[in-house]
Amino acid sequence: MRVITGLARGVKLITLTGEETRPTNSRVKEGVFSAINHLLHGAEVLDLFAGSGQMGIEALSRGAKRCVFVDNNPNAVDIIKKNLVKTRFENVRVVQSDYRRYLKSCDEKFDIVFIDPPFGSDADRKSLKLLPDILSHNATVIHEHSSDMTAYDDALEIHKEYKYGRIIITVYRRHTT
Repeated sequence: MRVITGLARGVKLITLTGEETRPTNSRVKEGVFSAINHLLHGAEVLDLFAGSGQMGIEALSRGAKRCVFVDNNPNAVDIIKKNLVKTRFENVRVVQSDYRRYLKSCDEKFDIVFIDPPFGSDADRKSLKLLPDILSHNATVIHEHSSDMTAYDDALEIHKEYKYGRIIITVYRRHTT
């Protein structure tokens, strides 16, 4: 897995081995960033359930101002830190935490949030319900999930969906009131 474009273009990223994480494949990642590229310049980004950190790193490479990486797995946190050394990004914070604890205690606002919880867990709905409190006014949430899961529109408004075989990317925005 490599950084597709931008400042760190071509840098090969380290990934976790085994079943613990599911890295976003290149085709899906390219599609996501094609859809949100115009939102990245100067954006504050949260990569929740970060795994290897590839989504947040790609956002930084393409012009995001800063990224916070959150993962509960200490091995993932170690990989993220190694990938940040390889890409030389310093405008970052890496947090080892359960997503609920992090989201409930977070006092920052984010413009773009990537969430890719483990498939089959209840973390999708729970994290989406907690996100509105940490979103900036015009924030976008990118949610990667399996095709057998329905997107949730009770906390955020579904803006678009993109299908890549058994993977769906749901793009959410804040509910407008």
